[in-house]
Amino acid sequence: MSHILQQQDQGVLHIRLNRAEKKNALSQQMYRELTEALQHATNDVAINVVLLQGTESCFSAGNDLQDFLGAGELNAAHPTVQFLYQLANFPKPLIAAVSGLAIGIGTTALLHCDLVYASDNARFQLPFTQLGLCPEAGSSLLLPKLVGYQHAAQYLLLGEAFTANEAQQMGFVNEVVSADNLTELARQKALKLASLPADAVQTSKALMKRGFQQVTLETIAAELQHFQRLLDGDECQQRIAAFFTKR
Repeated sequence: MSHILQQQDQGVLHIRLNRAEKKNALSQQMYRELTEALQHATNDVAINVVLLQGTESCFSAGNDLQDFLGAGELNAAHPTVQFLYQLANFPKPLIAAVSGLAIGIGTTALLHCDLVYASDNARFQLPFTQLGLCPEAGSSLLLPKLVGYQHAAQYLLLGEAFTANEAQQMGFVNEVVSADNLTELARQKALKLASLPADAVQTSKALMKRGFQQVTLETIAAELQHFQRLLDGDECQQRIAAFFTKR
């Protein structure tokens, strides 16, 4: 059974995370399917925009830790690593509609989206240091660039959660609406983008990212090296063990 639902309509590929019983925690199979979906969207000229969404109560609680720990070293063959690079290199507009929890990769993935809309119940958190880990997905570069160093330090070093309204004030999300209106708002924005000349839109995106795209990829690579080093360390292993004990 797939936990990634896809629907294509009027130039928009709508991707939904559908693992509500696990709060949309991402397994390695889900990463594989997301990567394949983005690859397909890249190559299909009939797709102009991708809309990414979770369930009404949860966007994503981050990695499925047990599954992630069993997937081996964070090298080029690792499904999570492949997804990160596919996400960072995606050339077409990517829109996210976020409800409920967005934790870890559930938040850092949003930094690669061109437009982010959130419901008023959205809650974001980057608890990497609490697990003895460091940022990933280029967030150590992209978050300070987007919201300023002090805000980024508050969320990446302390791991404090922030609300949808706080995210909007910092420029992390474009607009906050009620949960009932979120899907329709994101869909209308996606359809509007999909109706515009695709070459012009994609060229504009590439030009906006031109000044920092290479350093983003280099940052992802550096983060992965440190993430693996910390993941192998005793302190991280103890904190992860404690996390499973609390569950």
